[in-house]
Amino acid sequence: MDTRTLTASPSLTTVLARGALLSPFKRPRPDADFPRTRLVLPGVRVDLARLAAYERVCGFATGADALPVTYPHVLGFPAAMRIMAGRGFPLPLLGLVHTSVVITQRQGVAATGEYELTVYVEGLAPHRRGTEATVVTELRGADGLVWESRSTYLARHRTTGSRPAPALAPEAREHHPLPALAEWRLGADVGRRYGAASGDRNPIHLHPLTARLFGFPRAIAHGMWTVARCLAEHGVPEAAHVRAEFKAPVLLPGTVTYAAEGPAFRLREGGSGNRVHLSGTVRAIT
Repeated sequence: MDTRTLTASPSLTTVLARGALLSPFKRPRPDADFPRTRLVLPGVRVDLARLAAYERVCGFATGADALPVTYPHVLGFPAAMRIMAGRGFPLPLLGLVHTSVVITQRQGVAATGEYELTVYVEGLAPHRRGTEATVVTELRGADGLVWESRSTYLARHRTTGSRPAPALAPEAREHHPLPALAEWRLGADVGRRYGAASGDRNPIHLHPLTARLFGFPRAIAHGMWTVARCLAEHGVPEAAHVRAEFKAPVLLPGTVTYAAEGPAFRLREGGSGNRVHLSGTVRAIT
């Protein structure tokens, strides 16, 4: 892979605008070429005011010494978007859906530390709804690799012999329910609030009109907000392995039920519904 060292975190406004302009010209397919570039950003420090805003919107306690386990994703997001917004990345940035994330945190990550970020695309794969890309983010401190994640992003398009599945997948049902522990009423502004704190202003999350352009009846919550909100409720050890799959979008406004037992957690539709929005696990590691 070609390694490029950045002198500053990319401007998300510029990157997202570039990605939006190039999106209509992308022709996604699983056998397409993709960028073999590692973007490295040294000397990363956390903006504590921005961190506090993130903690508030996601439900984490503010002022903790360690970062929330999902926050390094926010730090690496501009670099990931720079790769995915470029001409060499074959999937259109507009309408790209986050479908899963796997996080390995080897130790608590201090909020006041200095780190090096690395981001790269690991590969493309066929998906029954289109083409999926895997993006890797790594965070290194003085002692080496302390945090890493693998996120998959789906570009929905017609696949061979079939049509893309609808935005609300009917198969995302809970057949073995976990105990319900809380019910959350989500306002229409959750996507905008999380977007302001994280920088992720994908139009599918912001307003009903822009969400409808990509096949959603209303704005949907960010996948990383749903997993962060669940992990804030569940609790995460300092050294942990987190897996989460985004099964069906959370429409805003709406009501959802948080359920958990042991290492497993789920977010499902509120009331008596059994549609699963998010399914995941948290396990301590040594």
